[in-house]
Parts: sequence; C-alpha cells; structure tokens
Amino acid sequence: MKLVRKDLEKDNAGQVTLIPEEPEDMWHTYNLLQVGDSLRASTIRKVQTESATGSVGSNRIRTTLTLCVEAIDFDSQACQLRVKGTNIQENEYVKMGAYHTIELEPNRQFTLAKKQWDSVVLERIEQACDPAWSADVAAVVMQEGLAHVCLVTPSMTLTRAKVEVNIPRKRRGNCSQHDRALERFYEQVVQAIQRHINFEVVKCVLVASPGFVREQFCDYMFQQAVKTDNKLLLENRSKFLQVHSSSGHKYALKEALCDPAVTSRLSDTKAAGEVKALDDFYKMLQQEPDRAFYGLKQVEKANEAMAIDTLLISDELFRHQDVATRARYVKLVDSVRENMGTVRIFSSLHVSGEQLGKLTGVAAILRFPVADLSDQEDESSSEED
Repeated sequence: MKLVRKDLEKDNAGQVTLIPEEPEDMWHTYNLLQVGDSLRASTIRKVQTESATGSVGSNRIRTTLTLCVEAIDFDSQACQLRVKGTNIQENEYVKMGAYHTIELEPNRQFTLAKKQWDSVVLERIEQACDPAWSADVAAVVMQEGLAHVCLVTPSMTLTRAKVEVNIPRKRRGNCSQHDRALERFYEQVVQAIQRHINFEVVKCVLVASPGFVREQFCDYMFQQAVKTDNKLLLENRSKFLQVHSSSGHKYALKEALCDPAVTSRLSDTKAAGEVKALDDFYKMLQQEPDRAFYGLKQVEKANEAMAIDTLLISDELFRHQDVATRARYVKLVDSVRENMGTVRIFSSLHVSGEQLGKLTGVAAILRFPVADLSDQEDESSSEED
C-alpha cells in the first residue's frame, strides 16, 4: 500500500489518500472502511444521452465520485472490494443523493475521510504501508487423495487450489491401481504448486501431512523434476520444508505453523507470531486457567486489574456496525498498551484468526492469576442454574 497523503486534525478527523498495490491491500482497505465514512475514487457510470433528433443512447463514462459509505462487500478469494453509497458531492453525471457502487482495485487511488480515525485504524495503515509485513509463505497441506495449496500472508490464508483424487485401497498381490491413482494425485499437486506459487516472492513452502505422505510426495516431485529438467522446482528445492499435520484439511495448517522448525524459519513473520500467541493461550488455559480468559466482559475485568500481558483480538470486531461497541474494543486495545501489555490483532481470514473467532474473538494471557474473575464466573453460572 502506498500512502499518498495524510491530513488529520487535532481531534483525529480528516482524510488519507492511498494506492493499494497488492491484492492483500484490498483486505487492509476493507478493514479501514466503515459505514458512514466518505470515499472518493474514480469509477465508471452509465450515462444516458439524448441527441438533437431525440434518440436516446447510453455511454460509459469515467468520473470521480464521493460517496457516503452504506455497504461494503469483500470477496476474499478474488480480493475484490465493492463499496455502495450515496453521492454527497456535486457531479455532472450523478445527482446528489443518487446510489452508486464503486469497485476499488489495485493501483487505483482513493481518498477516505472519517469523522474519527482511531488508533487501530491508523496502525493498520502503518502496517499496510510497511513492506516488512509481507510473510512470503506458501503451504501444501495433504493426505492421500486430498491436498490444499495455500498462500499464507500476514492477514489471510488463501486457498489457491484443492486437489481431490479417489485412491483405491491396496489389494493383496495387486497394488497397481493404488499406485497409479497416487501418482496421478501427486502429479496434480505438483501442477497446482507450479501454477499458484510464485517462487520469486515465496521464501518457504511448507509441505504438511500425516504419516509418510509428505516424504513420498517430495521424493516423487523432485524425481520428476530431475527427469523433466524442471529448473523452477530444482532451483527452489531448498525452500521446501516438510512438517507434520494431522490431516490434509486447511485447518491442519495451524499445527504445521506451530512446528518449532517452522517457527524458527518464519520467526520474523506476523503469521507465525499470531499462531504462537494462540498456542500460548491454549497452553495457559490448560495449565493455569486463572491466567487465561476469553470473552469481552472477562477480559475487560482483567484489564481493570492491569493484569493483561498479551491481548488477542480479531480484526472482525473492529468492523462492528455499532459505533459504541467498536469504540469499546478500541478503548480496550489502547488501555492494554498503556499498561505495557502486548496486543496482537488477528485477521479473521487467517487460520489462527478463525480459531480465535470461535473463542468470541477476544482473549487474554494474564501476568498474574485473577481469581476473582473465576469466582464471578462461577457465581453467575450458579445464579443462572
């Protein structure tokens, strides 16, 4: 993301002008936009014209509109962002108050104005404009007959290909059908890797599976690469890292990212940091439940006691339609930072963010046990009984 201009007043009202450069920048833009904001960008509008003879025709005209945002639609797979709203600035082609949809896309400038830019939104702009936040990781999560080829960015886990092949069971004295099907499956996965992974950008490709599937697959892939003189795969052989996972489903990618060999390789990436923080929370929940809490009320009470060491919070909560609720989450983040706590904002499109979402989207690892919270929880549950 490129920051062109930033004009903020003392009360944090104002506008920023940005140019999204990568597909992932569209995800950052989606998180910056809120209902009620003002968005200015170029768009195409169908305009009806009447000639001197009275015949009516229509032309598609590019114009710049300023909309008051009413609805935001984001397609995570295509990384497309559509913003619907009413026109709030005079335009020769579009009446004031008329509805229009602007489709934001990479390399097209837009200006976003807000009545209040909060700390979470401003931090996201900093992150989006910092190239060091790119993770450059790909993953192949597989089991016999099923594979997912994914790209792991700081904000998203994108499934680029799903390969499914029916593998017949081995029969005594005749394994040919099983072996042929397995070879066909491996070949399709290799094709998916070559089609969807850009080795100029990707620094590491995780190959995760239960059992020996990953070893057999990698042996097959590099044997074929030698036979066919596939320079792309041979030159990038060192980027492939084999790790264990319980299955070939996308959710198993979290286990692969938790592997110590992976975390040391990806130690500088945000994705690995999020996974480790969530893993630490689960361990604390099992070993010292008085130092791990989730749910907004519980976490807020822990924050009042200045007990939060690490706050885990989903970016989905900052897209809440209710301004007061959104402000409550922002206040929590600011307060934890003031008390010298660490804040990790998880992406709801990342595997770790999806898991945090199942825990209400907000959780905390505490510096010290806060027994009162557990007692209050027990009292409230007994009252409900």
